[in-house]
Amino acid sequence: MKLEGRSAIITGANQGLGLEIARAFVREGASILICARDHVRLAAARAHLEAFARPGQKIVAEVGDVSHEEDAKRLVDRAILEFDNVQILVNNAGIYGPKGTIDEVDMAEWIRTIQINLYGSVFMCRSIIPHMRERLYGKIIQLSGGGATNPLPRISAYAASKAAIIRFAETLAEEMRDYLIDVNGIAPGALNTRLLDEVLDAGPEKVGRQFYERAVKQKAEGGAPLDRGADLCVFLASAASDGITGKLLSAIWDPWEELPNYSKDLAGDVYTLRRIAPKDRGLKWGDR
Repeated sequence: MKLEGRSAIITGANQGLGLEIARAFVREGASILICARDHVRLAAARAHLEAFARPGQKIVAEVGDVSHEEDAKRLVDRAILEFDNVQILVNNAGIYGPKGTIDEVDMAEWIRTIQINLYGSVFMCRSIIPHMRERLYGKIIQLSGGGATNPLPRISAYAASKAAIIRFAETLAEEMRDYLIDVNGIAPGALNTRLLDEVLDAGPEKVGRQFYERAVKQKAEGGAPLDRGADLCVFLASAASDGITGKLLSAIWDPWEELPNYSKDLAGDVYTLRRIAPKDRGLKWGDR
């Protein structure tokens, strides 16, 4: 019961990884508010999660669009009303957005992707921070993806938004350090969710043949397990990770269970976005 007595907001939690995170949080004893735009799936998710709840745990569902600041504030206000103290925010809501080269895609869809993925996370953080700062404690977990660390040709809105929210999370971590609010990002791995189905439906003409073929292979092989990403979220939401902040962690590749043993090493730029200089690759040129 790693989250017993804690309360969390989880956005985009009516399906896929968001629902898996919510399920893991409930099993670990947390009360949660889940939100999404689709009220039918959200109601079904709540009913599913209530089956795991123990006496005293609350499962609250609230329809909302985090890309609208007023919705983000309403979601946070509802959570505080229900739980009194909200220690955890998981920014999971996100979309792939338009697929194709930047000169081909619908620019309105491109901008909408930035609004949901980036602005949605910023609005939720902006709304919850005063509450956490007043209590000198908080956990903010930002879902990232391959777009934060690698170029994603033909899915540029997603890639740009994911890189932006990780740098935002790193910056926010520094702003909140003195208030004992930990802010971290996670890369859950290549998941077989609705986003993968979107890539397959779009086809190689839209997403590029190499990316499409990789998606076909991932679909056949099963992809990364959802519960691995959910378990990392539980770790980052628990007291076990207190003081670990400003990091981007891979659920699949990083030994995150052992990180409390390396707190001194984590004080630097380990697990952060950074520019690679020539000397980082053993090259003799490029320094003055």
